[in-house]
Amino acid sequence: MNLSTRIIGIDPGLRRCGWGVIESRGNRLTFVAAGTVTPPVDGSLAERLAALFAGLGDVLDRFEPAEAAVEETFVDAGVRSALTLGQARGVALLTPAARGLLVAEYAANLVKKSVVGTGHAGKGQVKLMVRTLLPTADFRGSDAADALAIAICHANHRVAHQRLQAMA
Repeated sequence: MNLSTRIIGIDPGLRRCGWGVIESRGNRLTFVAAGTVTPPVDGSLAERLAALFAGLGDVLDRFEPAEAAVEETFVDAGVRSALTLGQARGVALLTPAARGLLVAEYAANLVKKSVVGTGHAGKGQVKLMVRTLLPTADFRGSDAADALAIAICHANHRVAHQRLQAMA
């Protein structure tokens, strides 16, 4: 018996936080939903983080995933940008964990390699492969496409990830 598992992928960001939900049943992946949480840009950092927490919480409540995957932060920008993104990533990790979900983390290069076949793929290549792997996927923008790619990566690596977690 091959049970289905609902997975949410989260591409953290304080301006746009992408999310994508899929069903994984063995090697078969099915699109469920995708979107973007966009906290108000004019609020304080605390207000924006609270809006991100509430928005992700709404998504989790609505689609009830069993597992979550969050992309690790790769930052080329300055220290201030890295710190702000790190805080948004903390919310992206906390929100599903507080609901008791297993939360896995994946490097951007591993996500791209899992979905496209190369760790240095561009955003356009990621979008194209997400549409190929999930033909019924309905999403707008790179953030939702990246989140779906993170969920696909987790679906492909989840058994090995769980075995490593059990050994730790």
